[in-house]
Amino acid sequence: MKETRSQKEAKLRKAADEIIEGFLDWDEKNPAPKLTEMEDMILELRGRMGEAMLKIEVEGQEAGQPAERPMCPECGKKMRNKGKRIKALESRVGSLEMKRSYYQCTCGPSGIFPPGRAIGVGRRAVE
Repeated sequence: MKETRSQKEAKLRKAADEIIEGFLDWDEKNPAPKLTEMEDMILELRGRMGEAMLKIEVEGQEAGQPAERPMCPECGKKMRNKGKRIKALESRVGSLEMKRSYYQCTCGPSGIFPPGRAIGVGRRAVE
């Protein structure tokens, strides 16, 4: 089932709290940082928040998809759900890992993480 707004908000606030805590820890350890050091830290934190937001949104896509099994692109038969697996991908926002349903057909070893392949690059892409 798709997450509610309040469930997403709770996850985002948790991620933000962890990022803020990391910034405050860094700030205490670096009493007189150079501008470049400050920029590096801010860019890292911005990236972590972006990755957290993207992960929540991408994982929510699967929850909103119909439960029907996908068809094998090679033989046309319905694929089998092999359970949840971790999928690593590279996006424009950064790297992320997510747990998604994985489907495989009996006609061959290849499988898919539906609904498709729009986010990411090559075999590490997920829609």
